[in-house]
Amino acid sequence: MSRLRPVLLIAVVIAVLALWPSISPNAYMLSAGVIVLNYAVFATGWNIMGGFTGYISLGHAAFFGLGSYGTALLVIHTGMNWLLATLVAALATAVLTIPVGFAALRVRGSSFVIVTIALVLVLQLLFQSWSTVTGGSAGLVVPRPFPDMLRPEHHRTFFYIFLALLAVTLLAWTLIDRSRFGASLKSVREDEDKAESLGAPTGKLKLVAFVISAFFVAVAGGFYALWFGDLDPIFQFDIVLGSTVVLMALLGGVRFLFGPLLGAVVVGSALEYFVLNYGDTQFHLIATGLLLGLVVLFLPDGVLTGAAQLVRRLGPQSSSIREVSAEELRQQQEATTTTTKEAGDGRG
Repeated sequence: MSRLRPVLLIAVVIAVLALWPSISPNAYMLSAGVIVLNYAVFATGWNIMGGFTGYISLGHAAFFGLGSYGTALLVIHTGMNWLLATLVAALATAVLTIPVGFAALRVRGSSFVIVTIALVLVLQLLFQSWSTVTGGSAGLVVPRPFPDMLRPEHHRTFFYIFLALLAVTLLAWTLIDRSRFGASLKSVREDEDKAESLGAPTGKLKLVAFVISAFFVAVAGGFYALWFGDLDPIFQFDIVLGSTVVLMALLGGVRFLFGPLLGAVVVGSALEYFVLNYGDTQFHLIATGLLLGLVVLFLPDGVLTGAAQLVRRLGPQSSSIREVSAEELRQQQEATTTTTKEAGDGRG
């Protein structure tokens, strides 16, 4: 039952989320649900790398963009089935991640963060300049996979597609978490030098996690391209997008299965609220930056960890010394005195 518990929890959460299309008041709220699920898949996929190894990557937007453009170009130029095109683009992104991982994972800490940021910026400039293929700043229009559907039905269909992808990503995270591979990744997170001294192939472990994480993020990017239908390098390779997804994972808690999902629901809903009420202003960026600072300062292990610590503090405190009432203490003293007298009489 302990092995099945995460699977059952995933099934319950997915079933609850599946109710959203039937209760959402309008098509806009339904599309907002699609965006939040996209964030949830992105953050959970990121967490396969960032959560297990402790390597904070701000550059996963690169894999999101590669998955988006790869899917779009395959559909446009080859007429490939949209689902097959998404998988092929994600696999190609995973293959391209291997040499990138070899170079990036040789460094740690802030150096690794800088390398991942550089990757996103380089790809953004490349795809913006290569306008004959990518459309550049003019954008790239992606054929809709369900052209006969009205917009609300289109949103509803992709909501369930993203929901199925989220379920697969959560299951993958669970399998890794309960495997020897996951335990080895956690040893890298806790003390990489000690793990390496004990014989763990830390370089290979990090690279495999990096590739798996990139694959799921690329699939999310491919589905986003098919849903949204218009790609722009400025957004697809956006460093702010990568930072926002990291905030989601950190806010919920990278050590928890549903931590990134919780963060995606909170932050994604807040972003949609800011866009709806403040339009094209940069207020949402200010709010995101402030929230990221607060999380890093006060909840570095996430909301779920903070909630668990608060429950333990407010609950009954366990103590190694049991409290003894005055009556119990008097009875213990009388028993000790009686035992001492009997022992003295026996010796006499």
